[in-house]
Amino acid sequence: MHTKAPIKFFAGKESRYLAEKIAESYGTELGKSSVTRFSDGEFQPSFDESVRGCVVFLIQSTFPPSDNLFELLMMIDAAKRASAYKIVAVIPYLGFARQDRKDKPRVSIGAKLVADLLTKAGVSRIMTMDLHADQIQGFFDVPVDHLYASSIFVPFIRDLGLDNLMIAAPDMGGTKRANAYSRFLNCEMVICYKLRKKANYVDEITIIGDVAGRDVVIVDDMIDTAGTVLLAADLMMQSGANSVRVVSTHPIFSGDALEKIDKSVISQVVVTDTVPHNYSSGKITVLTVAELFATVIDKVYNYESISSTFIV
Repeated sequence: MHTKAPIKFFAGKESRYLAEKIAESYGTELGKSSVTRFSDGEFQPSFDESVRGCVVFLIQSTFPPSDNLFELLMMIDAAKRASAYKIVAVIPYLGFARQDRKDKPRVSIGAKLVADLLTKAGVSRIMTMDLHADQIQGFFDVPVDHLYASSIFVPFIRDLGLDNLMIAAPDMGGTKRANAYSRFLNCEMVICYKLRKKANYVDEITIIGDVAGRDVVIVDDMIDTAGTVLLAADLMMQSGANSVRVVSTHPIFSGDALEKIDKSVISQVVVTDTVPHNYSSGKITVLTVAELFATVIDKVYNYESISSTFIV
């Protein structure tokens, strides 16, 4: 009988906080690795134990700076050259995913480039969560396990016990996600239509639907500058909403986003720990994705179906 290849977990430097929780949920510990840094800023990750013949899970979100992506690429290359049996890149937050198409002339499709780099480096499989656009899965020439934070958020929203719950999509692109949430929570939804003339700045926003007397929950894949949700929340409260909450998988929170949220009409922002942050705001609630990733890793390792872990 063929013996199953041993499993090992390793983490990139900036995602170690999450990798430790995933390994603990799985019932193991992280493998030993280190990063050598040179005086000019160059770095070299290395495995400090054998990975020969192992199924290696490399956990690293690729949020800015791009060092995080490059560290993951080098770890994949190192594992391949060290004769790992299979290499699975666990990327809770996949950076550059907003660049999934040419939205204007003479620009790169960054998400496709990242997919090509990961594939060329030698990855056997990708595991990620709430991609900015579902079609990015097709950019990869290896299997992609696309997890949804809805399996964490939906029970949380349900437990809030809001009598007049209404789900909101922050833009037209988020209607599919919002519709799925409203279906599982058996409530109505509204859509925000935004006019954006340049990146990270929303010029105008309107609400399609009636939010008067409702407790609104805006669902999104990420919060970057928070411009969209802040404008939407203000408009909803002016339109008679009882309260506005936001659930968002990836808390980028660039610039003064957290400060603006603190001063806003939003009563609560619920995020996951795919991206590291030290929150001082009392409005932020963090739910961990560790147990979900550990469960899916176990199913993938044991060749079991993972569809039962999905809500949306």
